[in-house]
Amino acid sequence: MKCTHVVLLFLCFCFSSCEASYGKHQKNKVTNTHQLSSVRAIIQEEKVDKKCLLNKYTRRSCSKVFCQPWERCVDGTCVCKVPYQCPKNGTSVCSTNKKRYPTYCHLKSFECLHPQTKFLHNGTCTDEGKFYVTLNYGITDSEGIVKVKLVGQEQEMFICRSSWGMAEANVACFDLGFPQGALHTQKRFHFSEDLHTKSTECLQVHCGGFETTLAECAFSKRRVQGSQDLARVLCYTPDADLARESFQCVNGKRIPAERACDGVNDCVDQSDELCCKGCQDGSFHCKSGVCIPNQHKCNGEVDCITGEDEVGCKGPEAQEGSRPVTVLSRASHDGLLETAAGHPEVQEETEILTEDMDTERKRIKSLLPKLFCGVRRPEHSRRKRIVGGKPAHMGDFPWQVAIIEEGKISCGGIYIGGCWVLTAAHCVRSSRAHRYQIWSSLIDRIRLNSEALIHQVERVIIHDKYNGTTYQNDIALIELKKHLSQKQCKLSSSIPACVPWSPYLFQPKDRCIISGWGREKEHKKVFSLQWGEVNLISNCSEFYPNRYYEKEMLCAGTDDGSIDACQGDSGGPLTCVSRNNVTYVWGIVSWGENCGKSEFPGVYTKVANYFDWISYHVGRTLISQHNV
Repeated sequence: MKCTHVVLLFLCFCFSSCEASYGKHQKNKVTNTHQLSSVRAIIQEEKVDKKCLLNKYTRRSCSKVFCQPWERCVDGTCVCKVPYQCPKNGTSVCSTNKKRYPTYCHLKSFECLHPQTKFLHNGTCTDEGKFYVTLNYGITDSEGIVKVKLVGQEQEMFICRSSWGMAEANVACFDLGFPQGALHTQKRFHFSEDLHTKSTECLQVHCGGFETTLAECAFSKRRVQGSQDLARVLCYTPDADLARESFQCVNGKRIPAERACDGVNDCVDQSDELCCKGCQDGSFHCKSGVCIPNQHKCNGEVDCITGEDEVGCKGPEAQEGSRPVTVLSRASHDGLLETAAGHPEVQEETEILTEDMDTERKRIKSLLPKLFCGVRRPEHSRRKRIVGGKPAHMGDFPWQVAIIEEGKISCGGIYIGGCWVLTAAHCVRSSRAHRYQIWSSLIDRIRLNSEALIHQVERVIIHDKYNGTTYQNDIALIELKKHLSQKQCKLSSSIPACVPWSPYLFQPKDRCIISGWGREKEHKKVFSLQWGEVNLISNCSEFYPNRYYEKEMLCAGTDDGSIDACQGDSGGPLTCVSRNNVTYVWGIVSWGENCGKSEFPGVYTKVANYFDWISYHVGRTLISQHNV
């Protein structure tokens, strides 16, 4: 945000006597410096979504971030997997309890359940000693120059400043018993003259930020010129005095307000980066409101749950596991190299000392089960044009099904995989399961296309809290009967739509698609599958006061009401396509008034709110594309 001097003075005058949202109360008269600091905090606060903060999201909130490979998403939280749920392929690792685990994932899963058991080193367990971290030359035990003793190395060594960042500092402090990580990564200390002048070797370290000990980070050895090039840290303690306005993390840690939404996980629990309206320079803003470091874009790993950080990537930087690394040649004309931090270092070839467990984590992710859903076959991709109420063609909506009762299409439905169809609760009755037929790949109900198939219904599951008066929890599952010769249902031309696990995958104003055989305006009958594009609407309380429940419902429509769901479309899909071209069933046609009126947009069941309910009945592995 750019401000003129007049605006800044006005803001200073307005807010000089007020308590900032995350700051400490100022009892005394503040100076101009403090006033400007307060203004900066207010400007910074505009980047933070206060309503989102109330949810207390952290790095384990799987509606905002992906779970680690040794975790799974349950009720919006990443919880520990049991070790046997990890992939079996991998290299064995040794833990601090001197036990060997078949893979890194098995150890991290065991640590997740028993936090006292941590990673020691890659490979089999031997009597090589232990890993530890110390702080030197600090006045208190929470500050100092960082020194580590690696397993298999004879001596302790300092860490190079050039590779030192908040991710590494947080892990080091956590390793030292400070659960809220670091406050500062570079604090000045007084140290002995011999350290000041002596050329010394140091260790470069790279952490991913998920580690619970520095032993998991990647170490290499290099030479530096003097102590000014060594890593220093001040670990966070609850009595830390922040002179500037501060942001309070979910874990209680306070950080300077300007560090929120900068892509750096200062809080340790990542809560400073999960509710951002925008991001500071040097970071990338995910559509879901999360800030990630710019170097995570196009690094071969999807970091935004909405996937846009890996869209449009070209060249070597888009390869799996790539990241910027300082490369040193063996010699140069003056023997010195200017590092990224601007410090001269003696130039020599680095020696790799430990395995990169972040690379191993990514490899484990690649071995997790993949789910095929929400992607049309190339030959059946939908025509890309913005129109509404137009006939669909075969392959346009391969997840769309029709519910037939007494020879007529009573409702629509969405195929989500296996033997399961999703629909609205008001469309079906459990006692009538034997009366329903599910037609897949149906385009025209008068001139039946050859691909159309008829399926019998095994049972109907209606949400136990469905309210037929208010349309709350208007969602149901239909299980199809298996063919006698098959263990699973196979819908030949059908492709399942993905079931969303997070309410942040799509946002108001996003364009999505409705489809069905419902009536047109003035109740004119329709015989072929129709589709149209609508916009997601932020909140429909103004259209339907006292009848709209934001947690369970969502609205969509057009400014002029020309595209809308109507009678007969109930139970059908409102689908949205992510940036990486995956289709999710975002809503189920539920209710509304006066088809095609701009002041009465369609109301849909918010499917993301029912992810756990759906997975409980159909099985998590059937619908979980992520966080399995």
